[in-house]
Amino acid sequence: MKKTSRVIALFFGITLIHSCQKDTTFLITETSVGPLTQTTKVNELESTFVKDSVVGDTARINLGTSTKKIEVFEKGGKHLLTLTPNSDSIPTIQNVRIMDSRYVSEKGIGLQSTFKDIQNKYSIKKIVTTLNSIVVFPKGSNLYFTIDKEELPESLRFSTSDIEAVQIPDNAKIKYLMLGWE
Repeated sequence: MKKTSRVIALFFGITLIHSCQKDTTFLITETSVGPLTQTTKVNELESTFVKDSVVGDTARINLGTSTKKIEVFEKGGKHLLTLTPNSDSIPTIQNVRIMDSRYVSEKGIGLQSTFKDIQNKYSIKKIVTTLNSIVVFPKGSNLYFTIDKEELPESLRFSTSDIEAVQIPDNAKIKYLMLGWE
């Protein structure tokens, strides 16, 4: 009877430990996006995303030479990521554009988030105004967020001057979520 109790206790202990482990499949950190890390080489992408489809110039990817863009899709066809390699002799990924709303940062920010969510979780380093959007750069982070100017008050949509955080509506949605590695 004691042996059975120990086996049951061991089983529940292992189950509890396993269930407490955080699923990182769609987690964005400063050095990783899901299984992709800052040090992943371009020629390792097929093995990194073994359950998914990596689309790009396959010959160049296999040789480890630079392609312009590499896209990662789930087997079902959902676009997960768009990757831009660097031009090093052994290329790794320089920029990651998050395409799937299941990806969220360690602080819980993803494509479903708003400007208020960003402000609640990050300190803003700077905001860059472009022709059609604004780009929000948090302090101490490799992440950056693009908000379409259509989310801004009408008086600011065609402005080329600097836009301040106080001018951005709290409910402005994130259009693009990017991670840049040097």
